[in-house]
Amino acid sequence: MKSAKSQVALLALCQATAMTINTVLVTVAVLIGYALATDKALATLPLAIRQVAMMVATIPASLLMQRIGRRNGFLMGNFIGLVGTGVGIYSLAIANFWLFTLSMTVLGISGGFFGYYRFAAADVADRAFRSQAISWVLAGGIIAAILGPWLATGSQGWFNSELYIGALVALLGLHVFTSLLLLGLQIPSMTSAHHTQNTRPLAEIMRQPKFLVATLGSTVSFSVMAFVMTATPLAMAAATYSFEQTASVIQWHVLGMFAPSLVTGWLIKRFGTLQIIVTGTVLNLACMGLNLSGTSFWHFTIALLLLGLGWNFMYVGSTTLLTETHTPEEKGKVQAIHDFIMFSFVALATFLAGPIFHRFDWELLNQMSWPLVLLTLLVVLWLQQKRLRSQHLV
Repeated sequence: MKSAKSQVALLALCQATAMTINTVLVTVAVLIGYALATDKALATLPLAIRQVAMMVATIPASLLMQRIGRRNGFLMGNFIGLVGTGVGIYSLAIANFWLFTLSMTVLGISGGFFGYYRFAAADVADRAFRSQAISWVLAGGIIAAILGPWLATGSQGWFNSELYIGALVALLGLHVFTSLLLLGLQIPSMTSAHHTQNTRPLAEIMRQPKFLVATLGSTVSFSVMAFVMTATPLAMAAATYSFEQTASVIQWHVLGMFAPSLVTGWLIKRFGTLQIIVTGTVLNLACMGLNLSGTSFWHFTIALLLLGLGWNFMYVGSTTLLTETHTPEEKGKVQAIHDFIMFSFVALATFLAGPIFHRFDWELLNQMSWPLVLLTLLVVLWLQQKRLRSQHLV
């Protein structure tokens, strides 16, 4: 068995390729949808369908990996991604909107598997190293912040096409590279004894305050991030910014999402999980305020950077908090229902971003976001006070 740190490093590389794929798709999918769709309000539909497929895949992916192991599950998800990318390339070649939507559906199923890289890191780490392992795996996204926008813009001229066929060809290569990485993954499987031990009913686990706060934190952070980020290319196009400028903003956003992961695990150990989630909500509220104050290039850049930072603190903190709510025997079903809930709202947010921006405006979209973040802040502060009262009673 390889060391925990070497396995976490391998998972970080896999996370890097997965997030590069995601960054490229976020950068180009809405623009492809806008170019292909007759009704421009449907521009975000392919990306939204991808999120729905990811949501649907989360539960079977988690339960399947508990049966066949993390590595085999990740390999299966990667193969599905290869198929989806191939369908996407063909859909762009014939300029078919609905076939492109189908390809995004298949890519979403693939993404349902890759969402578990962070939990795989928790599997190989002991309790003391767990928050850092989760954080380090998510730090793989730093590579995606650099490579993703570069591939999205640099691949435009590969096939003399305005529909970004080159970007999807690049994703095909990333899927092949990921398969090679996954062959070196070694994660301990659940023993048969673990499978047969009695576990608590899921409803009992979900009633825990820690589970409720962890799920709310990750769901709101991911949904608000998806809501604002999905609409950003449309808002910048409406403000006549170039594709290169849009890609630059997305690049800074993705850096904000993942660069803090180099220290987030340490910060959680130093200040506590709940305090990091609180900091994330404040950063998100600052993003909404900046978006409402103007639409200059620097407004977009700094606001999206803050959005990424806020997501990182809320998401890593909430994921770490979730690991405190279940036993090793319960992890499959707990992680599955958590990610199902989270991606359900992410899918809804991604789908609504296009119609709301198209029929209303950028300002309303941001006004709809901050109350959810504020609610999360209040709930986390409630749990924080509850813990303090419990400590005083001991």
